[in-house]
Amino acid sequence: MDRVDAVVAKGEWLALIGPNGAGKTTLLRAVARLVPFAGEITLGGRPVTELRRAELARLIAVVPQEPSTPPWMTVAEYVLLGRTPHLGPLAKEGARDREAAARALLRLDLLPFADRRLGTLSGGEKQRVVVARALAQEAPIVLLDEPTAALDIGHQQQALDLLDGLREESGLTLVAAMHDLTLAAQYADRMLLLDGGRVAADGAPADVLTETLIASHYGAAIDVVPVGDRIAVVPRRASR
Repeated sequence: MDRVDAVVAKGEWLALIGPNGAGKTTLLRAVARLVPFAGEITLGGRPVTELRRAELARLIAVVPQEPSTPPWMTVAEYVLLGRTPHLGPLAKEGARDREAAARALLRLDLLPFADRRLGTLSGGEKQRVVVARALAQEAPIVLLDEPTAALDIGHQQQALDLLDGLREESGLTLVAAMHDLTLAAQYADRMLLLDGGRVAADGAPADVLTETLIASHYGAAIDVVPVGDRIAVVPRRASR
């Protein structure tokens, strides 16, 4: 990453887009203080480097691209791990923690899977469980790295609608790295187009998802199609 400068407002949905290797995952990991960085990243005016790990975990939940999902752990146990930042040393989960985990399971249609071991789930089912764990954490900021990559279209819509609904209800702030430009355009308020570790464009989806910018940074020919008050990105087939 180089000279990245951006502000995310409370309750905003910011989509990070860009070609492979653009720096989307690196930027998310820096915000969560999972990689060292130069410069400054602040949350509510406080540098993340000054926050204790537990305090940072209460503020930020992360849905990684390649999560660790121990095959022997049950879905219910894994989602309950999202409550760890709220527990004191040697403390056990209480009723409030179990209720938060149960709500997350319910919201992602995972209650029937509660006693299943992670090793028995499909890739898409595991991805929903990882999102549920992040929701159980009840952090005001959620960082998502390709959150719908392993999901079918129905569960993509379910997960993104759920996140959008929580954003409306509680002011949840979402920063999501997304490859699917149409999905990103349907849900995000704003987009940050990254390329080569730098910000190439920053603005509303209609201002960033243009034929010129996509051709320049993705090397792709597209058509931008209006869909209600949003847009869709359609790859243009090369003429024969």
